[in-house]
Amino acid sequence: MTTATPTPTPTVTTLPAVPTGGSRLRWALVDSWTMTRRGLAHWVRQPVQVIVGLVFPVMMLLMFAYFLGGSMEVPGGGSYKDLLVPGMLALTMAFGLEGTMVAITQDMNKGVIDRFRSMPMAPSAVLVGRSVLDMLQSALSLLVLIGVGLLMGWRWHGGFGDALYAVGLLLLLRFAMLWIGIYLGMLAGRPELVTAVQILIWPVGFLSNVFADPESMPGWLGPIAEWNPMSATATAIRELFANPAWSGDSWAAQHAVAVAVVWPAALLLIFFPLAVSRYQRLSR
Repeated sequence: MTTATPTPTPTVTTLPAVPTGGSRLRWALVDSWTMTRRGLAHWVRQPVQVIVGLVFPVMMLLMFAYFLGGSMEVPGGGSYKDLLVPGMLALTMAFGLEGTMVAITQDMNKGVIDRFRSMPMAPSAVLVGRSVLDMLQSALSLLVLIGVGLLMGWRWHGGFGDALYAVGLLLLLRFAMLWIGIYLGMLAGRPELVTAVQILIWPVGFLSNVFADPESMPGWLGPIAEWNPMSATATAIRELFANPAWSGDSWAAQHAVAVAVVWPAALLLIFFPLAVSRYQRLSR
């Protein structure tokens, strides 16, 4: 008598479901937070870069306030510190971008980004996590610099709501500058090229009204300084803090708060898509 052999049941491999709708957003947020925590862990293990990023703007503020402040004439005869501190807050938003740029190029050269791209994670998580980490450090840097300014005798004379608006404009400028840095970091490709790219930021910062009146500059240079995004933010937060500000006849100087919103928005519209597109083309 022959016994029938049961037919084996084929093994079915279940693929992970593709997230859709709200689950896709939740998936992206969780992965982005994971990338942010990765950066925070680097802060704990290597805090020197974070400390330098906090100390450097303070050193710049102290040097300009106490070494050069005595020779500066302030509009209306006010305190140079009231003019300087808002300008330094704006200039600080351009500092420290090389840290983000170096981190990105190092991940590229070590194959870290390739490994992330091969994992089942949201494609946006790496860049979003890096941007969140940078914004956290920028907010911390602003708090430190504002605290030092208050200890030096600087005061804002506007309302608390205007002060929050000023801080929002500063972080908006930083967010726009950040995506320029992310794009240029991926474009540079190697950490040793980041220094050359970083040099380009200094003219943007110092060719502004942060330290000097654009009207005191050569005729062809003053308008460039007045239309600088850094000048727009510096003038806007001086107005919101009710601190002294340089006068100017240009449209940008007369509508600084509006220009301080339009400039970062325009930069984001240009460099955010460029950064995302560049990231998507990596390793192809």
